[in-house]
Amino acid sequence: MSFPTPSISCVANLFAKQMHFAKVGDVEQGHKHEFDHLTLLAAGSLRVTVEGKATDFKAPHMIYIHAEKQHELTALEDNTVAYCIHALRDGDGVGDIIDPASVPVGVDPMVRARPLVKV
Repeated sequence: MSFPTPSISCVANLFAKQMHFAKVGDVEQGHKHEFDHLTLLAAGSLRVTVEGKATDFKAPHMIYIHAEKQHELTALEDNTVAYCIHALRDGDGVGDIIDPASVPVGVDPMVRARPLVKV
């Protein structure tokens, strides 16, 4: 089983996780969230399975993800791209996270954010 390639950013308390599903069948494994959020399907198509029930979506589409529901995303096309988007709530690590590759020329992200550190 292959997984999507993630890229994350957080600006002004808005978290976004880009997932690039390179191949049909790539899976973002089942998980839950504490809060509701949106997944923006930007390219391709996904099967979203929520607690065993599947729905297929074709881009462009916004997909509602309900809090506390086990869900899994499976690519139905090569090069599917989706973004999980949600506000950050209280807790640790709520500072800005900016991928340097996303910054246009002429903008200094260091003025307001710390660099993304890969672990």
